[in-house]
Amino acid sequence: MPLLELRDLSVLYGGIEAVRGVSLAVEPGEVVTLLGSNGAGKSTTLRAVSGLVKPASGEILFDGRSIAGLKAEEIVRRGIAHVPEGRRVFPGLSVRENIMLGASSRPGMSAREIAREADDMFDLFPDIRRFSGALGWTLSGGQQQMVAVARGLLAKPRLLLLDEPSLGLAPVIVQAVFAIIAEIRRRGTTVLLVEQNARMGLSVADRGYVLETGRLALSGTPSELWGNEAIRGAYLGGRTRAA
Repeated sequence: MPLLELRDLSVLYGGIEAVRGVSLAVEPGEVVTLLGSNGAGKSTTLRAVSGLVKPASGEILFDGRSIAGLKAEEIVRRGIAHVPEGRRVFPGLSVRENIMLGASSRPGMSAREIAREADDMFDLFPDIRRFSGALGWTLSGGQQQMVAVARGLLAKPRLLLLDEPSLGLAPVIVQAVFAIIAEIRRRGTTVLLVEQNARMGLSVADRGYVLETGRLALSGTPSELWGNEAIRGAYLGGRTRAA
């Protein structure tokens, strides 16, 4: 049974159909990358899974149970964490405090337990360990991305949704972020990854899906997607953006 399955999912923004009849599956332990240009519906798909937008039609199944229409808080409690595009680190909180917020969906934990688990995150993210007491606004884009992912992991998700983790980062930082994604997978967390940088997105993926104007255009393994010259040119340019 897939951990996550979308069946004929459609999402409307006003009268505009942003996602149209998308069906996909993510198996336990996989990294699956969702590719496509701006406006293709990638982020909307993640937002539907995490309960931030409601589907117009179709099914969203998590571990075989429907979660379509549930509140975002309930979806987090069921084991899905969403790291949105833009990182959204709280500027007035320290790195450690930002990470600790990830445990807010786990009732019954003591402050000491949360603090201990937040400290454990620095083993996975050693580049931000020395900034544990620094305020969010002082961090670079790459450091903020690592904090955002660590915060998502502190929810102990079975499925981690990552939206454009390479956005605005210099190439060397992109490499570090994707090394962390590979390690997250190695530790057993399933990942659904949205990326425009196709080369990096597929480098850590078991499978990929390509969206075009809200519809599923193609799916396959990374080698299958890269092996299709026409598709590679049209969808998988894999630009690395730096800022």
